[in-house]
Amino acid sequence: MKTQTRTQNKITGGSFVFALAGLFTLVISVHAADPRTNSWFTTYAGQYARIYTNNAMKTAGTTLTNWSNGSQTQTNPAYCGVQEVYSSTNWVYVRSTGLASYNMGPWQNGAFPNLPVNQKLLYRFPRTNAVPTTKTITGGGQIGIFVDGVEMFNSWDAFYWNGTTDTSGAGTGYWNRDAYVNEGATFDAGYAHQQNTGTYHYHADPIGLRYQLGDHVDYNAAAKTYNEDTNTPTKHSPILAWTSDGFPVYGPYGYSNATNTGSGIRRMISGYVIRNGNYGTSNLTANGRTTIPQWAVRLFNVSSNQTGPNVSTSYPLGRYMEDNDYLGDHGYTQGVDFDLDEYNGRFCVTPEFPGGTYAYFVAISSNGTPVFPYNIGRGYYGSPVGGTISTISETVVTNFLGNTNLTSTLNAPGVQNGTVTLSWSALEGGSYQVEATTNLASSSGWTVLGTGVSPNQITGGYTNVTSLGQRFYRVGRTSVATFDSAGTTTFSMGSVAPGGSASRGSTVTVTTTLPSSPPNPPANAPITSVVLAGSISGTSISDSTQGMVVATFTIPANASTGAQNIVVTFTSGPTYTLTGGFTIN
Repeated sequence: MKTQTRTQNKITGGSFVFALAGLFTLVISVHAADPRTNSWFTTYAGQYARIYTNNAMKTAGTTLTNWSNGSQTQTNPAYCGVQEVYSSTNWVYVRSTGLASYNMGPWQNGAFPNLPVNQKLLYRFPRTNAVPTTKTITGGGQIGIFVDGVEMFNSWDAFYWNGTTDTSGAGTGYWNRDAYVNEGATFDAGYAHQQNTGTYHYHADPIGLRYQLGDHVDYNAAAKTYNEDTNTPTKHSPILAWTSDGFPVYGPYGYSNATNTGSGIRRMISGYVIRNGNYGTSNLTANGRTTIPQWAVRLFNVSSNQTGPNVSTSYPLGRYMEDNDYLGDHGYTQGVDFDLDEYNGRFCVTPEFPGGTYAYFVAISSNGTPVFPYNIGRGYYGSPVGGTISTISETVVTNFLGNTNLTSTLNAPGVQNGTVTLSWSALEGGSYQVEATTNLASSSGWTVLGTGVSPNQITGGYTNVTSLGQRFYRVGRTSVATFDSAGTTTFSMGSVAPGGSASRGSTVTVTTTLPSSPPNPPANAPITSVVLAGSISGTSISDSTQGMVVATFTIPANASTGAQNIVVTFTSGPTYTLTGGFTIN
């Protein structure tokens, strides 16, 4: 459903200037206060994804919005991350490009062979959680989705010891290489990289995302790097991701006491340690890799007697996930000696779940270095029934729509010595038109001040010098540059003033917010007609809310194109004409 709204901002100080914005915005329904549907980081959903391909570009701050290395090609710009969120009684659905909203790359100063591309991802996870006795091993590839729409991979780099050498592929090895240890050199500043299909993903602490979410991370603007804040944390980490079993992943900071929100904030301590002979673990350097730890025995359901390569320069300690042991198997107690269980989570209260939930936490050391098992353990705590799907096959509620569906907000205008400065939230690649009038009561008289106004990424701006004591402004998106829309739902009707748009031959429902002058008739006042483009009569007309009129238009295939008027006529009351209020394509 589309809606027509007017927003006025009043500036005082010698003159009155009103800003009129967003004549058409998008109405969406949201599950109230549900973190499964409202924890998504969509601030930059209208901004192009960008990459550095080498250190020189990074130093200069020069980025690309389309790129190719011959294997992974991003021909047209793609918008960042999460573009759609839907939900039903049992599921949450997320569409995403899989591309982060911070500047991605470079990867090994351009030596890394892969580049990220739009993944056209449709992912779902359950709203309720089943916790089985027998746990499921996290496999290679996607195991969840971060709130910025980037995919989560587990701590495995898809190589394992086959008895002779490290081999890639879906094998049955019991010594599996640690992705952070073996591939960390290929990660960018956000601690992510991509494989040969261009799937940008996190294996460990998503530090760039955490900075964007305000999770105790600093940014060095000169070096363009992220570092853990050295001050004492003061607030609980936010939700960073949702895994295939439907449980949340938080950053590294939680309540000291798992069930007491007043117990203070501190870093969560992983339950894993390296197998170097301390804490009752086997000293793999001295004794050799002759047994796998008990957490692996439970997950793989095999004997512990599994031989790997001896610790050496070529196969150093820490190379394999099985080089780590769980303290709970050596007489230590969760909640006393460490915080997180063998799946890297705990049952606790959080700001989003004051009644308690099972939650995973990112594991880092005291100096901020990622530590095993990083985001979640090698096994899921719950049943991983979620994952990538091709289509949504049930009725859903729309919680968020991005790209061309995004609505713009016109900020309060700045006025100084006759200079009016307008700014608004914009869609990158959009082209905007600025208009002004001195009389809102008149249905005509709007003067075009500027056309083809391009925003600075997601911020639009325009400056007007006027000697008038009162003026009204409106800003409208008139077009959008070609972008990679594959895998997303685009509605040009989601544009802002001077109106939304729809194609000939389509049917669209519009909720029109009437101007306040002349005064609006009361709710449910009889309406004679709502007419688009002089001859397209609206159906299913209602005005159950004072000042709002809903009508459905079926646009003929031969309708005139361009900006069209909408005329609302009340049976015993005024007629409202919204000039150029809707565009037919």
